[in-house]
Order: sequence, then structure tokens, then C-alpha cells
Amino acid sequence: MEPVIVAGAGPVGLALALALTRYGVPVVVLDETDGEEEARPARTVVLRPDTAAFAARLGCADALAGAGARWSAWRTMRRRRLLERVAFADGAHGEATDASPVHLPQHALARALRAALAGEPLAQVVSGSRLAAVEQDEKGVSAQTRGANGTWWRGSYLVGCDGPRSTVRKLLDVRFPGRTAVERHAVATLRTELPWPGEALLHRSPARHGGGRVSEVSARPLPGGVWRLDWLLPPGRDLVTPDALVARIRDSLAGWAAEAADGSADEGGAPAGPCHTGLVPPYELLDTGVHTVHHRLARTWRRGRAFLAGDAAHLLGALGTQGVDEGLRDAENLAWKLGLAWHHGATDTLLDSYQAERRAAVAARLRAADSALPLLRDGGAVRWRTVLPGAGRGRSTLLTDGHLGRGPLGAAPSYPRTPLAAPAGLPGGTAVGTFPGAPVVDVPVTASDGASAGLRDRLGRGLLVVLVAPGTGVWDQRHWQSAGLMPRLTEAVAALPMRAEVLVTEAYPGAAAHTVLVVRPDGHLVAALSGVRPEELAACADAVRGGAPAGSGRRTSPDGAAADPVAEPAPAPGPVDPPGSPVLDSEGD
Repeated sequence: MEPVIVAGAGPVGLALALALTRYGVPVVVLDETDGEEEARPARTVVLRPDTAAFAARLGCADALAGAGARWSAWRTMRRRRLLERVAFADGAHGEATDASPVHLPQHALARALRAALAGEPLAQVVSGSRLAAVEQDEKGVSAQTRGANGTWWRGSYLVGCDGPRSTVRKLLDVRFPGRTAVERHAVATLRTELPWPGEALLHRSPARHGGGRVSEVSARPLPGGVWRLDWLLPPGRDLVTPDALVARIRDSLAGWAAEAADGSADEGGAPAGPCHTGLVPPYELLDTGVHTVHHRLARTWRRGRAFLAGDAAHLLGALGTQGVDEGLRDAENLAWKLGLAWHHGATDTLLDSYQAERRAAVAARLRAADSALPLLRDGGAVRWRTVLPGAGRGRSTLLTDGHLGRGPLGAAPSYPRTPLAAPAGLPGGTAVGTFPGAPVVDVPVTASDGASAGLRDRLGRGLLVVLVAPGTGVWDQRHWQSAGLMPRLTEAVAALPMRAEVLVTEAYPGAAAHTVLVVRPDGHLVAALSGVRPEELAACADAVRGGAPAGSGRRTSPDGAAADPVAEPAPAPGPVDPPGSPVLDSEGD
């Protein structure tokens, strides 16, 4: 079967390609650029805990730790008053925990993903390849590229991760409606010392009753004493001159130093340091820019064997929402579904579930942001709860939620209406602290070989079947498989129609002993069952794969044994002859 073609080599396209190779799927990445990532310190990304964990599983853990910064705390300030401080630091060591977002330059993330992909034998990145045409038939997709490496490529599926001006989206004739210039920010990256080392900050000065615009600036740390500062700009297209930007930098730095010096911005008084004098602390300006936020959502994310992901499918970014964050969620969601499709065939239910889940989640995020914008920026008089349910706690708290990945603006999505839901009314179904379709809690688990890890560390390999078994921490690893319910559970999982792994955990929120959790490859709960129930486990697995594809069955190796999707050999990706040639027309699944 032909490789999956990924158009675009930004963070989303590279992450999708890497994730596909982990499922044993060959990939061709069509990259318009020369393969070199331009270093722009003012262009950074913020990854929430779930997307940071996804990037780490793809081989970017060192980049996240070296080029990225986890915040020890987040401060929300209104004029000269501290409204909220959310601490992420470990109380014993003062180090930021995994609950903190990760802030890093986008080029560092892209370089790490590209380096990891370079080590994958199933992946081929073709630089200098500009997509020119796409043709589909019932067996696959043909893509024509122009440029130094122009040719025809044949693939099983095509995913457009080629950005806001997506060529794939245009070739598929998919509309991209939305709003232009929802927000504008002046951005500066500089090396300096702020009064709160390692802590990110949102500083707002709302408009007075007499009118005017909200003044807002955020400061987010990076490694090496570097900070990214963003100032909310008034509507319009007025140029931000260098002198005006320098004035903003000096005003912000001097104001924070003065507030820290008199202790008005810190509940315990100002910490000692050279910048707490009320004067402008020394700084080195590294990079500047103007960031314009657009809100757009593609009408459809799937046309036959072609899909859209990342900025090709959606644009967002107001009120702390993160486009790259959502794009990585697209990649994680789509990768395991295309992996199943590539190895076992797929129903339309499985392939359509990508749009049903991800488009609905991004649409909800955009609705929340669009509803909150008039209230947060213009001080509108509309009652909060009639506009944005759950937002009655206040404007600053809502903004904090957006920046920290909480609430309707930022929380990791759930898919309660997924078409891949477990059958209703399972006799053995039971309630736990996670609703079906929601992300699972990252509890410690033990694998069949005795290895211990976090539950989310085991994602991206197949279905996870987790037995809640108090006391397993003292089990003898030599007898792990023969203890308690394990033999029966292992046998039931081995008979499932897709790859699955058995894990055990001491406890899970809201789960009784001997509860069995069925978890999708992207970490969303399928169902919780009371005990080992082979028929219901099989029903859950069938639901996850969208039902059995026509003429399907688990692929087998020549000796008749079930083939492991990751171990199954895949053809090396490469160019093909143009459509209409005998070679192309003879290719099939």
C-alpha cells in the first residue's frame, strides 16, 4: 500500500508524519522550503501539558527541556494589584512541574521534529516541492509537485498541513470563512531581568468608565534570561514604529520594577534584585514583530482520501488560545486513525470521526473566544453568563484560563459526541472520575514487562486496556502475567481486532477495584467496565475502529499469525509515474 502524503513541513506536518511512522505507516512529506528553519526568537509557541507530552513521545523531550521553559508560576495583575497567582513549582525543589505549559521558540520545536523524522526509515522529506495538483480515485491519491524535485507522488491518503494559505485546501475547493484581524499584538523578545524570575505574567489596565481601550501586556519567560513580551494593539492597521516599540518596552520594564520595589505587586513584598529600583533595567533586544490574529474554520476537513490539519483547517490565537497547540491535537487524533486505515482498512465512520471530533472542538474554542472578546476588550455591558456559560468569575480569570489551558478557552478537549463511542447500555459499564470521550488522568501504570510509567507515556501505540488493581505495586514481576485477573484479561485483549496493550494501576479516580478502562491511542476514555468482560471489550474495540471495514479482518503474516501493525514491513516511499501510466493504474491496496 502506498505511503501517506503530508503536504507541509511545519510543526504540525512533521508531528503527524512522525506519529504515522510510529504506527508503521510510510510517509512522504512535501516541503516547499529548503529544509532550514529560520531562527525567529519572537515567534514562539506555548504547549499545554497534553501537547507537550505528545511532542515528547515523538522524540522532542530534549528540545522541550533545553530550548523550552516551564513556568514556576503565572501572575495575573490588574493595574498595580495582583489578582491571581497560579503556582506550578514543586514545593520541595522550587522547579516547575509538568502541569506548567512549555514555552519555546517555534523553530526549536520544528528542528527537533525534523531531526527525529530524519531517523525514521519509513519517512521521506522532499524539500523544494511545491504542490500543484491533487487527483483522487478509489484506491489512493496522486499529488503533482513543481520545483527542483517536481514529479508525481502516489499515496494512500493526503493530509494538508500547509498553513493558512493552504494549497491543498484550495485544490479541494474547501471554503475558509471567518474573521480577519481579530487581535493585533506588538511582540518583542529580549534578554533582561524581571522581578519574578521564571514566572509568566499578564498585566491589564482596563478602560475607565469614561471609555478608551484596554491596555494589556504579557511576559513569558524562555531559557537564558530571555522573555517574550506581547502588547495588545488597538484595532486598525497603524504601523508600530521602532521608537514606539522601544517606548512600550521601557514603560513596561520600568513599571514592573517600580511596582516590585514598593511591594504593591507581591503579596509578600518585593524580592531583592538589581531591577527593583523603579528605573528601566538593562535589556538586550533580540527580535521584534507584529502578530495579527485571525479566526477561521474550514467548512470541511475531509474530502475523500484528503484531509486538512493545523492552520490549513483552522486559525485561532486570541485571548491566549494557541494555534500550534490545536494543530498538534489534530495530528495526534488523525495519526492513529490513518494508522488503522493503512493496516486494516477503514470505514467512513472512522475517517469522518476526525472532523466530527476535532472540528467540533476547535469550533467550540472559537465560539468561546468570539463571545468573550467584546467583554474583555471593550467592557461590554452584556451579562457574562448569557454570553459565555461558566465565565462569571471575572474577565481576568477568564483570560488566565485561556493562557494556562483551562476552561472553554484552553482546556484539553473532550469528545462526548464522538461517532466512535462505545455501544450504549453495556451491561458491565461503570462510572469513573473521567467521562467517556474525555482525556484520561495520567496515573502511574505498570506494563506487562514490569516497567513503570505514566499512563500518557504509553499512548500512541494502540488501544490501552488498564486494570485497576490495588496492591499491584508489590507484585513479583516474574509472576505478573499469572496474578489475579491478568490471565483472563490478557487472553481477551489478545483476541481484539486491533493492537492493544494491557496495563495495571494501583488506583484511578472514581474507579473501584477490578475496573477495566479502555483508552484510545490518543488518551481519550472509551469506556470503563466492571471486571474482565471479553465480549464488551471486543465491542469497545470495534467502536474505536468505527466498525469492521468491508472485507476486513486482521491482517496476517504468511504463516497465518496476526501481524503487528508497527512491525509489519512497509514499502519505501518514492515518486511514481504520472496518472494514466500502466504502473500507476496497476497499483492497488
